Amino acid sequence: MKELLEYIARHLVDNPDQVEVSVREGEKSLILELQVAPQDTGKVIGRNGRIINAIRTLIKAAAVKKGYTNTIVDVKD
Repeated sequence: MKELLEYIARHLVDNPDQVEVSVREGEKSLILELQVAPQDTGKVIGRNGRIINAIRTLIKAAAVKKGYTNTIVDVKD
């Protein structure tokens, strides 16, 4: 999941070198925290949150295949 999120985020932002993803795993849960450059935060979130919601949908679909029941994608400033 981490690699997928990094791949998507790096292709959306102007500063791909500043994309960082941290992962916290539980028994059946997965929390991914995405950190990008401050000027790229809007590009990852999108208008009315449409881009981040699409990213969350993709990550959740991939996580279900891996056996996770709860997946959270969070964007850090």
